[in-house]
Amino acid sequence: MSSSRGPKVIQMRADRILNRERKEKLPAPVLMVAATFLFATMGMCVKFASAEYSTSEIVFYRGLVGAAIMLVLTRTHGLTLRTSLPSLHFSRSITGVSALGLWFYAIGELPLSTAVTLNYMSPIWMALMLLGGSAFLGGRGVDVRLACTVLLGFAGVVCILQPTMEHNQLWAGLMGLLSGLLTAMAYLQVSALGKAGEPEGRVVFYFSLCSIGAGALVTSLVSGWHVHTLKGLSMLLAVGLLATLAQLLMTRAYAIGRMLVNGSLQYLSILWSYFYGVLLFNDLVTGLGLLGMGLIAVAGIAAARLRQSITPANSINTAPGP
Repeated sequence: MSSSRGPKVIQMRADRILNRERKEKLPAPVLMVAATFLFATMGMCVKFASAEYSTSEIVFYRGLVGAAIMLVLTRTHGLTLRTSLPSLHFSRSITGVSALGLWFYAIGELPLSTAVTLNYMSPIWMALMLLGGSAFLGGRGVDVRLACTVLLGFAGVVCILQPTMEHNQLWAGLMGLLSGLLTAMAYLQVSALGKAGEPEGRVVFYFSLCSIGAGALVTSLVSGWHVHTLKGLSMLLAVGLLATLAQLLMTRAYAIGRMLVNGSLQYLSILWSYFYGVLLFNDLVTGLGLLGMGLIAVAGIAAARLRQSITPANSINTAPGP
C-alpha cells in the first residue's frame, strides 16, 4: 500500500512546485505595463540625449548597446546568430532603422507625448494597408468598421498637429507620422521572419547591427561626432538598455498573454510620456491635443481587434517603435 502511495505523493509535490512557480511568474499584463513604462523612459532619455547628440549618433549607440546585449544573451542560451535569410533581415532592418531614426528625430523636436503618439499610428497604418490590399486584390467589400477606425485615427492626427505644435515643428510632425508608417511595414517584415522560423533574438540582433552601420555612416558623412559628457554618455547607455529590456519584456508578454489585452495596454506609453513631458520638459498639451491622443489610442486598439478578427493570428510584434 505504501508503495502505491509513493508515486502519488511525489506527483502531488511536483504539482505543488509547478503551481508555485507559475504563480511566481509575472503575468503578461504586468510585463506589458512595465514594458510601456520602460519605453516611455527610453523616450525621455532620447529627448535629453538630443540636446547633445545628433539623431544618427543616438541610433548608432542604441544599436551598439542592443547588439552587445543580444550577443551575450544568445551565447548564454546556446543559440546561433547564423541565418539563411540575410536579404529578408536586411530589408527589415533598413525599414526598422529608418523608422527608428525618424521617431528619435521627432522626439527631439516635438513634445514627448506628441512624438510617441504619432509613432503609435502604426496599427492604424496596418489597417489602412489591409483595406488597400483587399480592394486591390478584388476581395470582399470594404469593412466599414475598419475604415471608420482609420478615419478616427487620422482625425486624432489632425487634432494633434493643429494645436500642440508650432509652425516650425510641422516637418517634425510629418516625420513622426512617417515613422509610424515605416514601423507598420517593419511589423509585417518581422511577421514574415517569424513565419520563416527566425527567433526574435536573431531579428533584434541584425536590426541592431544595421543601426550601428547606418548610424555610423550618416554621422560620419552628415552631422559629425560629438564629444561625450558624463550626462550624455549615461543617456546613450540608458537608451540602449531600456529599449532592449522593454523589447524583451514586451516579447515575453505577447508570448504568454492575450494579444488583444497586450495591444490595448501598450498605449500606456502615451500616458507615461505625457507625464514625463509635463514634469521634465514643460510640454504644453492642449485639450484638443489630448483629445487627439485619445482618438489615436482608441482607433489603434479598435484596429488591432478588427484586424485580428479579419486575418488569422500571426507573429507580428506590435511593440512600439521598430
